[in-house]
Amino acid sequence: MKNNFAKIFLSVLLAAPLAGCLGSLKTLKVLDFTDQRVGDLAITKKVTGKRDFLFFSTTKMTIFLDGNVQGVITDYQGNPIEGVTVKVQADSGKSKTADAGVDEFAATGEGAKSSLNLYFSPGISDSMGLYNIHFSLPVTDDEVDVRGKLVYNPGWEQQRLNLGKAYEPQMKTSPFRLYYNLDTGFLAFGEGVRSTVVQPVGEGKGRMQNLPGAAAPEPLKPAASGNMPGIGPNPEEDLFKGFDFGQ
Repeated sequence: MKNNFAKIFLSVLLAAPLAGCLGSLKTLKVLDFTDQRVGDLAITKKVTGKRDFLFFSTTKMTIFLDGNVQGVITDYQGNPIEGVTVKVQADSGKSKTADAGVDEFAATGEGAKSSLNLYFSPGISDSMGLYNIHFSLPVTDDEVDVRGKLVYNPGWEQQRLNLGKAYEPQMKTSPFRLYYNLDTGFLAFGEGVRSTVVQPVGEGKGRMQNLPGAAAPEPLKPAASGNMPGIGPNPEEDLFKGFDFGQ
């Protein structure tokens, strides 16, 4: 009889924390104020550590917000550009964080056996110029509040040194803030000061002077029939000179 009572008592103690971890996942609500900049949202639970009790231990679960930040990469004429990388560097979140690299950031949670991660995977533009940065962010006090910056094609200088050409981004970085409230569903994504390219048009006449500033680069002319641009009579001299990024 005493053994049965002890087993029941231990079962109740074990079931209580598990019920709190697995039975409180909230319904996803979204009031999108990002103009579809952030999408594909989902609420998940992940193991972030364990809790030790007197006779047993249980896993610690944390709610995460998963989704994508999307954007478009084009040239000066609005043509989509494929193969450009966009990364995230997170500065801070609602939980205490420490930088652990460009793409993933780790934070120590309660106790030495638990941790929280702010995760952003790099996005690469496709044939339509569209990129998606997948993120998985812990929900703390029913909120996600992360600041950082978007880094556009961060390896363009190294690529130019290695290959002789690369896509140089007009805007190298832009600060952002991603906020989500689990109770209200309020979703916001704000970017800081962004640069806008303009070019002078028209001609100065009389007392009117030409506007300062540089015009957009001229589009490349079609290659002459016979040889590709950059390739001489002997195409085996340099295989990479025949490829052009369109700038």
